[in-house]
Amino acid sequence: MTAKPPPRPLKMRSWLFAPGDSAKKCAKAIASETDIALLDLEDSVTPENKPAAREQVADALAGVEDRARVWVRINPLTTPDAIADLTAIVSAQPGGVFLPKAEGAADITQLHHYLTALEAANGIADGTTKIAALVTETAAAMFRTGEYAGDYPGRDRLVAMSWGAEDLSSELGAREQRGSDGEYAHTYEFARSLCLLGAVAAGVAPIETVQPEFRDLDALERRARGVRASGFRGMLAIHPAQVAPINTAFTPNTEELDHARAVVQAFADNPGAGTVALDGNMLDRPHLVLAQRLLSEHNEAD
Repeated sequence: MTAKPPPRPLKMRSWLFAPGDSAKKCAKAIASETDIALLDLEDSVTPENKPAAREQVADALAGVEDRARVWVRINPLTTPDAIADLTAIVSAQPGGVFLPKAEGAADITQLHHYLTALEAANGIADGTTKIAALVTETAAAMFRTGEYAGDYPGRDRLVAMSWGAEDLSSELGAREQRGSDGEYAHTYEFARSLCLLGAVAAGVAPIETVQPEFRDLDALERRARGVRASGFRGMLAIHPAQVAPINTAFTPNTEELDHARAVVQAFADNPGAGTVALDGNMLDRPHLVLAQRLLSEHNEAD
């Protein structure tokens, strides 16, 4: 009897939100080309609709074969809604939980304990449900983005970190997030940088925040390519039309792959060398590491 191959690592280029109280939009997100369909129980659902949304999300999960790519954004841990969300959806085995307003490693540990208890109660293997965290939505959270790299209960569940500007600007009382050129103001660029640095330190995927202007797909792809060049591995989406440009931007093209292969080959042809020459440029070991990582990530995405 032939053993089954191990499951491929989950792709994380695009994360498409869908309001949990809309069966139609949840189904459309799940059926789309998004890497992760993110069924939302938080901001897109009004308080009075949350109970019905929990049932709807659980039903949507029950009808999915590949649940590893269907995640749920719960409400913040500081609210009673979080426990109600988890109780309703963990038994349906989502691939993961997206935690808003995370304020450090202690929140990951708290969520981990909830998940551990609910997995045990539902006969689900411990650690099955992964975690992604929004880590810059409050002022306090900004100072704790380095904590996620530590050693704490639940650390192995954490696979991605993202950032947000809307909730942060609300807490700050800021009327504008961006300047006249469309670029984020310094505070939000700082939040983006802290998310990137914290995620890389923790060894998890840094994920870029949403672009609210969902009709301008050219601008979306330019931004996605820009943040990918700075180190981000994926991006949140709020409309199905955003998925294709995001997937394209976060997929290495032929030229990138050929160059990475050439870098790896150049070092292989010069074993023990600290630097090599390629196309008129002098490359050192960090260039090799970057090339190897790009090829590894591409192979995982195939």
